[in-house]
Amino acid sequence: MRNPPLAGAAMPEQSECLLLFGATGDLMRRMLLPSLYGLEADALLPGDLRIVCTARSPLDVMGYRALAETAIRSAVEAERLNPQTLDRLLARLTYEPLDASFPDRFGALAHAVGPIERGLSIFLSTAPSLFGQTIKGLTASGLSGAKTRLALEKPLGFDLPSSRLINDAAAQAFPESRTFRIDHYLGKETVQNLIALRFGNALFEPLWSASGIDHIQITVSETVGLEGRVDFYDGAGALRDMVQNHMLQLLSLVAMEPPAQFDAKEVRDEKVKVLRALRPLDRASAALHSVTGQYGAGAVAGVPVPSYEEELGHASATETFVALKVHVDNFRWKSVPFYLRTGKRLPTRQSEILIQFKDVRHSIFERRGAALKANKLVIRLQPDENIRLLMMAKQPGLDREGLRLREVPLDIGIANAFTDVRRRIAYERLLLDLIGGDPTLFVRRDEVEAQWDWVDRLRDAWVYNGVVPRLYPAGTWGPSAAIALTERDGVTWRD
Repeated sequence: MRNPPLAGAAMPEQSECLLLFGATGDLMRRMLLPSLYGLEADALLPGDLRIVCTARSPLDVMGYRALAETAIRSAVEAERLNPQTLDRLLARLTYEPLDASFPDRFGALAHAVGPIERGLSIFLSTAPSLFGQTIKGLTASGLSGAKTRLALEKPLGFDLPSSRLINDAAAQAFPESRTFRIDHYLGKETVQNLIALRFGNALFEPLWSASGIDHIQITVSETVGLEGRVDFYDGAGALRDMVQNHMLQLLSLVAMEPPAQFDAKEVRDEKVKVLRALRPLDRASAALHSVTGQYGAGAVAGVPVPSYEEELGHASATETFVALKVHVDNFRWKSVPFYLRTGKRLPTRQSEILIQFKDVRHSIFERRGAALKANKLVIRLQPDENIRLLMMAKQPGLDREGLRLREVPLDIGIANAFTDVRRRIAYERLLLDLIGGDPTLFVRRDEVEAQWDWVDRLRDAWVYNGVVPRLYPAGTWGPSAAIALTERDGVTWRD
């Protein structure tokens, strides 16, 4: 889905070096190293690209390459592992240990990076508390030059003021044009296909508004619990961990107006307009339009699991489940409810967008005994990327006992429709766009701050109203109040 530059636009230069912080962490092992292997295998990395990795671990270059090889062999399918490809990638890797909390120790890192006249791309995956010190170190060592790009992995703060501090720190050395904020959901093929589906097909866009759509559901559900994220998650909760970034980004892509061109400025301008039109859930409305929950002991896929507080080791008021009813107050979406739901220890792992179209205005089949169901468009992001359109069709037969219509699916399984194309990790696209300087699928500062502003108002309402998460058994779809949130509107969650 790579696009040519606009006529007359200067093509950004590809970086000659990629600098990866947090190089021994979980994200690096599970996502970034396998992504780099995939790009190397397809000859998509610039031929002269150097990759410098850094973390606190006191490894030498050969020790780090051994770690990288183990991670890649664990994550990449055996049939895709090629010894020559792996050797080529490992040869690109060098490693320099660094404690980023000491800005005066960046000199050795700058020496390992070498010349950056032709561009440097930095992927910063570290604790938010270290962002400011890391940027000071990059600046003092000469690594924040005019051709350096900085990618920031979440979390970008825990509220609007802390997010602004991080953004202000980045802005001291990196202008907005060279700051790439990551939301890995935007690298998923099906998320990008949402844009193609809406604006590349005459079938949908005329119906994509309050005149054709009854409501929209967005669900991001997880079966896992804390999984080693104890300190971060208990300080964040489901609202800040999932809604503030992934879910509001999905909502903005579903609801945005057609951009004039598919480029970074136009797409992100339209997304910001949606976020600014999002009706606040304030102290008066939050109790009616939001539900929070925390999982208790239960069973997921038939396996007993402990409660959140048992996993945590102490009592907590952190929400592990959120359900919301929100509105976008603009001409296109007037009175259309958007239902958002996310949580941990739910029955299945899925990320899905449901577009529920309105009923046919008049059924010509009613006297013949046929019942109609409104069309649905289901966009599945994970675990299997799929687009399904549910339509009405006549059931075969002679109709002696009345006409029978049945809801039938039209499926576009991404894996089946594009059997000749490998399914990629989202970070492959994001790393390649960072190296190439394309910010379209990265998040702009005003987007992040609009998201935090909306989330902070909701959190203030919860505190003001003394909201305490409702207990739900692990392996269920959250508290019963989440069901009531939709059913009082005559809507049922798609499970």
